[in-house]
Amino acid sequence: MQTYRIAVLGAGSWGSALAMVLNDNQHQVRLWTIDEDQAREIRQTRVNSAYLPDLHLAEDIVVTTDLSEAIDQADMICFVVPTKAIRSVSQQVRDVLAKEETSGEGQAPIILHASKGLEQGTHLRISQIIEEVLEGCRYRGIVALSGPSHAEEVAVRHITTITAASQDPEAAKAVQAAFLNRYFRVYTNSDCIGVELGGALKNIIAVAAGGVDGLAYGDNTKAALITRGLAEITRLGLAMGADPLTFSGLSGVGDLIVTCNSVHSRNWRAGNQIAQRASPKEVEDKMGMVVEGIPTTKAAYELAGELGVDMPITNALYAILYEGMPVEEALTQLMMREGKEETQLRSALIDYLAKRT
Repeated sequence: MQTYRIAVLGAGSWGSALAMVLNDNQHQVRLWTIDEDQAREIRQTRVNSAYLPDLHLAEDIVVTTDLSEAIDQADMICFVVPTKAIRSVSQQVRDVLAKEETSGEGQAPIILHASKGLEQGTHLRISQIIEEVLEGCRYRGIVALSGPSHAEEVAVRHITTITAASQDPEAAKAVQAAFLNRYFRVYTNSDCIGVELGGALKNIIAVAAGGVDGLAYGDNTKAALITRGLAEITRLGLAMGADPLTFSGLSGVGDLIVTCNSVHSRNWRAGNQIAQRASPKEVEDKMGMVVEGIPTTKAAYELAGELGVDMPITNALYAILYEGMPVEEALTQLMMREGKEETQLRSALIDYLAKRT
């Protein structure tokens, strides 16, 4: 196996778990955080107590708050920060890469990200934000790493499968090779739009799923929510140029199932607490971590309006989160909409496939 120098930007639960995977594969890993106290704790104890207290990070994982040190001579730069921080961290990375290019040092790294969301205001996907900010810099493709993967389970090396998506097949294959091992399997996909949208939008449905469980509804309700949630994710994906078949894969239905059914999911926990009368702000303050499904609901609601895409579950959740509508009232309105044909999406898929042939 070829070994790489890899910078992991973001020392939350997922960043820490991915650093462990890469270290298991004998890569040289540098884990970057903006929090000096966190960096000091990990260096001294090899434990990230705020995010993954049961994971012991190997001694040879370098932990730093110096971004230049983290990405110096890196073959790959992996963004694992919240969506709201992607632009600012990308700008810092751009400045460091520009200095390396001016000095004649360094090489063109592969850029990858393992974050899931849409940017507020612009509604851009994460790869689009990075591409926009890094314009003019030398790099070898942008890869999105996404799929059904709880950091807590990866940290104990439970079998996990995800997708590396990129328009650059060689970059996707390199990322696949870097992460692949006996417990962490990576598939490649050329549909970056679909993979990123699947990863972002499933968080909306997961918040709703937590709300359904918080109200003590049963399996019928959860099955309906996941199935119809996948339908509206696919509708928006089609409107944005995604391959609808992507949503039947790991970054679509796979990620949707795991996030809607697990207490490991921050989005599920948030919805569960909101259904029991906690406010979104109270939930995020108590959790101490970003709940991506909450801002993504707003971005998707606005995006669907712009594109004329019907997303009733997203609309209902938006009313709960941003307009203060009681959960029970939102559910009633959702159920009492005009009757529809289930084959509507099928017709759209047939049209899409006809255009490809």
